[in-house]
Amino acid sequence: MYTEYTLRYAGASMSALALTLVLVAAVIHATWNLVTKRAGGDLRYVLLLQLIAVTLWSPVGLWFAWSEVPRFGLEQWGLITASGVLHMAYFLALLRGYSRGDLSVVYPLARGTGPVITAVLASVWLGEALGWQGTFGVAAVAVGIVTIAGGRDTWQRLRSGAGSAEASARLRQGIGYGLLTGAFIAAYSVVDGYAVKQAGMSPVSVDYLGNVARLPFTLVLFAFFAPSDGVKLWSYWSERFRPALVVAFLSPVAYVLVLYAVRLAPLSHVAPAREVSTLFAALLGGRLLREENVVQRVVGALCITVGIVALALS
Repeated sequence: MYTEYTLRYAGASMSALALTLVLVAAVIHATWNLVTKRAGGDLRYVLLLQLIAVTLWSPVGLWFAWSEVPRFGLEQWGLITASGVLHMAYFLALLRGYSRGDLSVVYPLARGTGPVITAVLASVWLGEALGWQGTFGVAAVAVGIVTIAGGRDTWQRLRSGAGSAEASARLRQGIGYGLLTGAFIAAYSVVDGYAVKQAGMSPVSVDYLGNVARLPFTLVLFAFFAPSDGVKLWSYWSERFRPALVVAFLSPVAYVLVLYAVRLAPLSHVAPAREVSTLFAALLGGRLLREENVVQRVVGALCITVGIVALALS
């Protein structure tokens, strides 16, 4: 349940602690996304990540679950199940996007559209008021998203089909999967935000039990849609074990930090503020992955940063 401290700040603007948690989580999030992009992967990679994460974090997850689960009712278990399914769908869409598009297109669209939708849903469902500064902040984030994804040039190329067929297809799929991933981000953000703000669940339990809940769904999908490229599962996992271990460690840390920030500040503020990670992703995608239009994407990321400052001060 909430402490008095949490209740005091749950409906307020972003505190320094909440913003610090979000910024640290953003760095971690951009890092593990880079690792995932470079490793590549499909449903087999998702299954490997979940198995490692459930095992790796079991001491912490089970310690929290031991004290909380006896108090869970239908609402809590429903939220855990919904969270697990939505996170699984999000990660599958993200991996597909990374295999078909550029990190610096897919990541900003996914990480940007999701929080903008989340801010709107939180205002409606959780009764959070954005105010004029918050509205400006969300708008700045949206402008940054479009800029990072290529701005007017990208949309003109998309409409005209300029460039090679391969480049056009990569752009279309990057945008499509980015938007789809963003929709899943919005859905799980609202569900998990409700869980920690209204249902009295700890961030650790939401993340860990959600990960456990998505395992059977992943296994069912794997049984029906496992890739048949001739590569044995053990060989595939062996090749990707190290990056999967890094992601399985970093991803829960980043998300739990965000959920603790959600306890201290409105979800409609925290969700867009997370997108400072796009600044790091734009830099990493350009420097390490040698993707194009780095300067333009950094400008877009700075727009997102301005939006975050406005949200923090609203």
